[in-house]
Amino acid sequence: MTTTAPIPAPTAAPPRPSLVRRGSPLGLLVLVGLLLLAAALSLAIGSRSIPLGTVIDVLLHDDGSDASTIIRELRVPRTALAISVGAALGISGALMQGHTRNPLAEPGLLGVQAGASLAVVIGIYAFGVTNLSGYAWFSLAGAGLASAAVFAIGSTRGGPDPVSLVLAGTAVTALLGSFTQAIVLRSQETLDEYRFWVVGSAAGREIEVFWQVLPFLLIGLLMAAISAPGLNLLQLGDDVASSLGMHPLRHKVLGLVTVMLLSGAATAACGPIVFVGLVVPHVARYFAGVDYRWIVPYSGLVGGLFVVLADVLGRLIVRPGELQVGIVMALVGGPIFVYLVRRTRMVKL
Repeated sequence: MTTTAPIPAPTAAPPRPSLVRRGSPLGLLVLVGLLLLAAALSLAIGSRSIPLGTVIDVLLHDDGSDASTIIRELRVPRTALAISVGAALGISGALMQGHTRNPLAEPGLLGVQAGASLAVVIGIYAFGVTNLSGYAWFSLAGAGLASAAVFAIGSTRGGPDPVSLVLAGTAVTALLGSFTQAIVLRSQETLDEYRFWVVGSAAGREIEVFWQVLPFLLIGLLMAAISAPGLNLLQLGDDVASSLGMHPLRHKVLGLVTVMLLSGAATAACGPIVFVGLVVPHVARYFAGVDYRWIVPYSGLVGGLFVVLADVLGRLIVRPGELQVGIVMALVGGPIFVYLVRRTRMVKL
């Protein structure tokens, strides 16, 4: 009697190793190169296109020509603001998503845009402010006060709670938005002035606006660099972070103050620009991995790149006119975010 060895059951093929994405200095250099290229396009493209060679010449030597005036007085401040605002919104979005552990979180949840909008409306209606430099100070103050209110309402004995912050931000945003609408509906003059700021644009801003918000941006960037490493531990939970020697409450307060500074200064400079703080961290996370020491700088560079390219695209779509960068980001950012959510799993932090 012969026996036959049992035929082994077929086994599933081993899973293909997934590509491990992680940040690197080379990736940062590539993004810096792309950002410089986008900045060059921003200086050259507009209602009047200027060759790149001429752009370089007038940047090095002011010859008093029309091209020199256009580049130095109009396009350089515009490009500098677009880069800095994009970087600030990208980094604040990454910090917000990390601290709340919510992939759909963005700086607007802290009431930044609602507070800034109400403050600008009050400045126009009650104080007769009609220039962008004045808007910046009112906007910055309103963003800070609204964020502080959300932070106070959404904090418990153990510190800021992610769920409470979201609920408090939603409530404060709705309340401040109703006040804003009540004022602009009451005053047609206020509405006429306010609608040019609220659409979100880097155009028409003088270099003084950039210098006004630059100190807040620099302080925010320094604080973001300090708080980024601790975000990796916070993703493990407060108890684990505490057992590893971290003070979670202190770190959360630092991170949320950083978000207030960066997003408040960005909104003060260019008005509300949507989708940057929501979409950019997901794009950065796709290339940088899960380490916030890389996600934060990647988000800054990607954010600056996105806003500059959106600003350039707005000049090309309806030439010789242009679309504001806030409108372009809404048109482009929405489909990009839908694609990222549908095609990848990057929303899992």
